[in-house]
Amino acid sequence: MAPFSVLCVCMGNICRSPMAERLLVADALALGGSADELYVHGAGVGSWHVGQPMDPQAARQVEARGGDVTGFKARKLLAEHVDASDLILTATIEQVEYVVELRPDAAARTFVFGEFGRLIRQIPIKSDLPDVYGRGVALVEAADKLRSGAPPTEADELDDPWGRPDAYFSRVADEIHSTTRPLARALFARPR
Repeated sequence: MAPFSVLCVCMGNICRSPMAERLLVADALALGGSADELYVHGAGVGSWHVGQPMDPQAARQVEARGGDVTGFKARKLLAEHVDASDLILTATIEQVEYVVELRPDAAARTFVFGEFGRLIRQIPIKSDLPDVYGRGVALVEAADKLRSGAPPTEADELDDPWGRPDAYFSRVADEIHSTTRPLARALFARPR
């Protein structure tokens, strides 16, 4: 079985999406998850930072929350990244539109980060499903059905911390973590 694949998207792929990527991995590992079950990757809608490491302030936030920043390199979002993903989480509404323009068939699996976090809190954990992939697909389908075509709100967006003080990065990292933790719990719920 292929791993459940989550794509995290922001502007330049050096602050918000790498924090989301690495925090989701850390949360999954803390629950006994593995790379065989979950693949998390990220990209930016712009190419300004391609090949660069994570912003140092973002890296500090990831490490402070138990994540690993080793080997990170920013990349530009391509259609193939969307095609290879079961769930796409973006920092902003505009980035959802960018993803859907790139791949219209991705609309049902593309969410603003806070929107998805808000929706999954209303969905019962499917611990009876036998694998992470099945739980992930069921979760995305349930979240899409729950939003019933309602658009995300500005409150669902992650503010861009680039160039801001550490406290700003910390707040954004906390907002990210408030979605990655319940997502990891839903994916790695063990059958009773």
